[in-house]
Amino acid sequence: MPAGPVLTVASIARVVAVTAVCAGLPTGAFAQSAAAPAPAKYPVKSVRMILAFPPGGASDFVGRLLAQRLAEIWGQSVLVDNRSGAGGNVGAEIAARAPADGYTIMLANNAILAANAALYPKLNYDPIRDFIPVTLVALQPNILVVHPSVPAASVKELIALARAKPGALNYASSGSGLAAHLAGELFTFMTQTKMVHVPYKGAGPALSDLIGGQTQLMFATATSVVPHVKAGKLRALATTGPKRSVGFEDLPTVAEAGVPGFDATSWHGIVVPSGTPRAIVEQIAAAINTALKHPELRERMLVGGAEPVGGTPEQFAAHIRAEVPRWAQVIRQSGAKPE
Repeated sequence: MPAGPVLTVASIARVVAVTAVCAGLPTGAFAQSAAAPAPAKYPVKSVRMILAFPPGGASDFVGRLLAQRLAEIWGQSVLVDNRSGAGGNVGAEIAARAPADGYTIMLANNAILAANAALYPKLNYDPIRDFIPVTLVALQPNILVVHPSVPAASVKELIALARAKPGALNYASSGSGLAAHLAGELFTFMTQTKMVHVPYKGAGPALSDLIGGQTQLMFATATSVVPHVKAGKLRALATTGPKRSVGFEDLPTVAEAGVPGFDATSWHGIVVPSGTPRAIVEQIAAAINTALKHPELRERMLVGGAEPVGGTPEQFAAHIRAEVPRWAQVIRQSGAKPE
């Protein structure tokens, strides 16, 4: 474990500022513009959905399901645009600079909107001021999996092994600062163990090396690991949420399995550039809520380990306000940093 926090003075100041901005926000969206009038009809052309992560990952899975359903509701194409890099920061900057007309939306997550301000010394966008929250789309706990060669059949046995051999276990992630990384940092901090973080450029390469035995464990999405667990290539130990996941009721949570209070739930939500008219924000939110009620979409999300949520812009804004200081604390206490 790192000896202490690695946040710079600048990054600490930004986290404090972000938290202060969050605390002082009204219950509405973060940075709306009442000056720009809404068009009589929306949408009248294709809508671009920016996904700030590569194809095949959790955001891609949730985003493409949602995009397909929104296209049917709107009668307009929803074009998925994967702009990955720097823990979601590349796509987030592109979205922040897009016209505030409702024709660019982004499926953001807890990394972009809550964690990156504390993790990175500099961001080229402001996660609070540059976006308006629209709707919380889904919650997605990860699954803690280990390679079959690891002599641990439970979370308690894994903790005992890590304590007996400090630094001997490597945990893979889909990238620095992303959910799998922060879950690992939280786990090592709360269990007072030392494991080595090995970041990859995406979940695919990370899983490939885990299955090959180059790394020993990973906090991974259900969609990516379930086939490998069933094939005996990986062993599932627990889920990372505060409660057992739908479809994975036989798996205990990490909290149940020996780490009380552990919660590393990922979440995904739609945001739009600051200045987007309130009327358009409400129309997008209404369409998303309709999409999330569709039985087929709900079933496919749940099978993939994502729980559909929905709600108002105000509710999503409140969720972000609560998450910013929580993840800042995880990063500060664990000493996590981008590699």
